[in-house]
Amino acid sequence: VQLVESGGGLVQPGGSLRLSCAASGFTFGNIDMNWVRQAPGKGPEWVSSISSGASLTNYAEFVKGRFTISRDNAKNTLYLQMNSLKPEDTAVYYCAIGYVYRADKPRGQGTQVTVSS
Repeated sequence: VQLVESGGGLVQPGGSLRLSCAASGFTFGNIDMNWVRQAPGKGPEWVSSISSGASLTNYAEFVKGRFTISRDNAKNTLYLQMNSLKPEDTAVYYCAIGYVYRADKPRGQGTQVTVSS
């Protein structure tokens, strides 16, 4: 199993970023996925989930209306479109296997998102 996140960076408050997660080593189209983030000095915080066929999605309250999770099963890729970013969104963002985040499930190495003026 390999999960490789990309797309992070430095953005001003109110800006947007699109994160990607390239998956390999398993049948991506059969597996629910989620995004989780971790800010410095804090534990992992679940952000969003999507079912294998993309028919179900779920979001943490603090990102509802701002973030959109999606996937392209033909490309084995998971996405997180992040709009109206706030400084408190600053964290390392990880994609992980499963609809519910679990620490014992595989996740990628993360991509840093920094929201600052």
